[in-house]
Amino acid sequence: MPDADPRRRFLLDLFARGLAAVGGRARMRAALSASPADPDTWILAVGKAAAAMTLGALDAMPGWGGRALVISRSGHFDPQLEGWPGVTCLAAGHPVPDERSLAAGAAALGFAAAVPPGARVLLLVSGGASSLLEVPATGVALDDLRRFNAWALASGRSIAEVNALRRRLSAVKGGRLLERLARAVVEGYAISDVPGDDPAVIGSGLLASAPAEALPGDLPGWLQDLLGRAGGSAPAHAACRVTLVGRLEEALDAIERAAGAAGVRVVRARERLAGDAAAAAAAAVDALRDGGDRLYLAGGETTVRLPPGPGRGGRNQHLALEAALRMEGDGALLLLAAGTDGTDGNTDDAGALVDGATAARAAALGLDASDCLARADSGRLLDATGDLVHTGATGTNVGDVLLALRCAPGHRPGAGCNM
Repeated sequence: MPDADPRRRFLLDLFARGLAAVGGRARMRAALSASPADPDTWILAVGKAAAAMTLGALDAMPGWGGRALVISRSGHFDPQLEGWPGVTCLAAGHPVPDERSLAAGAAALGFAAAVPPGARVLLLVSGGASSLLEVPATGVALDDLRRFNAWALASGRSIAEVNALRRRLSAVKGGRLLERLARAVVEGYAISDVPGDDPAVIGSGLLASAPAEALPGDLPGWLQDLLGRAGGSAPAHAACRVTLVGRLEEALDAIERAAGAAGVRVVRARERLAGDAAAAAAAAVDALRDGGDRLYLAGGETTVRLPPGPGRGGRNQHLALEAALRMEGDGALLLLAAGTDGTDGNTDDAGALVDGATAARAAALGLDASDCLARADSGRLLDATGDLVHTGATGTNVGDVLLALRCAPGHRPGAGCNM
């Protein structure tokens, strides 16, 4: 069975080390450890790590008696937080906004209106916030937002491009929520899943306004019309001090240290993962083709252009299955691709861990890897072959991690391998 392979356990342990390094609760607690513990602090938290970040803030404020609104994805709340006096937890839609996302947006506006002048507000934002909280701009309906988000997910465009368009369709993004909190003393804290860790991009700008940008010239006609209807929203000019409490580089650093301590030679990608998932898979496998045994480490966020009616899976599972085809028959190669938030695409799996026998296991079950890739149905195949990675909600979200290993079968990395 794949799970018995010590090399697979090694890669899963490295991934866990990376997650622990950017855990939302511990990082928020540390970030606030030197701040005065104001018991009347108000907290507004949005994103997949919102619950963990809120718990970390509460850990740092004994005797807290303020008010908190926590907005996240279903399954990403901690029972301890849900029962905490003064805390309201709202689940909303992800990756496509729904009626709950609009309800969360309305609740956020109500929260902002209720904050007393001069009060301290902690605004905690992590990846996933863009779809979880929304107040549509004038002329934009929920069906418009859903159509836009479905298009964006299938388009293969970068998160920065997508979030720039989201800001134009929203009455709270791009610094507009901050404007509603102008009477308060706002401290922003972020766990970043975007290149450059720009607060104007994280959560589509819940923490910062952004300069006006020219629209891309290749947008479909219906989207150009929609953006035209939403053009009446004035750009915001609000700002707050933002502290980054979790970054992809910190997770990768922790993985590199752990692998090095185990005696494994690490080759870390110079560039952040971006663009086509299939190309990223090819680059990772190629990096292990020549030379001795080693670990190839990268992180970021790839894209997949989805066909009509896509199946089960996400960009990490797609990348992993592409890699499995390229590694077929090579028993020394393994690859793990997973999201640090514990989810991938339309699944509750973080990603997948494949090896040179994955494609053969699939074929023995009557599954065609190339066909599943073409239909964006990688998750169904990887579930059958036992290669999915499931972590549950992690309390963080700094993007995706890719680990590719060359080590002979039956050996323990750093010991039996020639590293």
